[in-house]
Amino acid sequence: MSAASSSLRAELNGAEKGGPEHDAQIFGEVTDLFLDNVDRLSESQIAAVDGVLAPLVERVAAATLVPLSEAVSTIVAAPRRTVRNLAFHDDVLVAGPVLRHSVCLSEEDLLEIARSRSQQHLLAISDRKALNEALTDALMRFGDVNVSNALARNTGARFSECGYATLVGRAERDEDLAEKLGLRLDIPGNLLRELIVKVADVVRARFLTASRPVARKKTQGSAAVAAQNSVPRKAIDYTKAQSEVVALNRTGKLNDMTVNRFAVRGEYDLVVAALALKADVKVEAIEPFLEPERVYGLIVACKAARLSWSTTTMIVRNRPDCPPSTDRELEQCVAIYESLLLSVAQWTIRFGSDRILGKKNEPVTAVAAAGRK
Repeated sequence: MSAASSSLRAELNGAEKGGPEHDAQIFGEVTDLFLDNVDRLSESQIAAVDGVLAPLVERVAAATLVPLSEAVSTIVAAPRRTVRNLAFHDDVLVAGPVLRHSVCLSEEDLLEIARSRSQQHLLAISDRKALNEALTDALMRFGDVNVSNALARNTGARFSECGYATLVGRAERDEDLAEKLGLRLDIPGNLLRELIVKVADVVRARFLTASRPVARKKTQGSAAVAAQNSVPRKAIDYTKAQSEVVALNRTGKLNDMTVNRFAVRGEYDLVVAALALKADVKVEAIEPFLEPERVYGLIVACKAARLSWSTTTMIVRNRPDCPPSTDRELEQCVAIYESLLLSVAQWTIRFGSDRILGKKNEPVTAVAAAGRK
């Protein structure tokens, strides 16, 4: 490898005299040499490859560079100057792969690209597996609405308080961004509260009743809980529970204390039946909100049912087969509960009910329509 690298370096000295064709030939030979031997190369050999390829990135055609960019984007030991030159290339087809994936780019490189390159370059950076607060701040400062949406969608992006505030401000004029923000696990409670107040009713209802990822505390039983959650819930017949809560309601006994007691005892058939009756929706619409991914909808249902925060907390904490809520999730739940007026919560839960029941009926409707044709 060393002898081959020396020979190619010697050729490179005359590359400019040889013209574009000579450059492309050397580039192809060294690229093949590197990719075929990458797992066996020493640091000095990789440095030799870097010394050949890095200058050529600026001289060969973009179409020639794209395969190299795609190949080195996932190689930890990739030649760093070459990767950097690829990342700064004006053509995003060349720069994109390394901007999205390469660990060889420094934070300073990415910050400089965010300040000086196109929106497409910024979009590529926004897709990286992990982004720290300094990078997201820079991307939002120089990026357009598409960059903001990409960042909000990226679960590996971390935002400063200022960065989140900027996104919430933009979300007032961008429904897609508002929905993405509303479903983030790390949004601070105070900014979730601000988002809930700012956005349109339909947008708010969508993310409050939607399914979202779940942040789990690291506990000894977390693996067992995750496995348990992967098993579908058994179908429950709510007929008896509905009769019981209707009887309690007629005598004025279906109050906070009663529902709280249901939750403490783990009688969630009665909890679901009570929430459905008090919020005036079907039990089939309430039942999905017991799933870990729909805790926001459960908060809305409790508010719509006129339950106190104390009872709501008890219902959330005692849900069957659900991991313990994180501190951030509880902070978000408080923000939702306190931000929603009763009338807004009642409208939201009916909106969510219609969506949930509508989705359940979709396959039946499709089959019926096909049968009529």
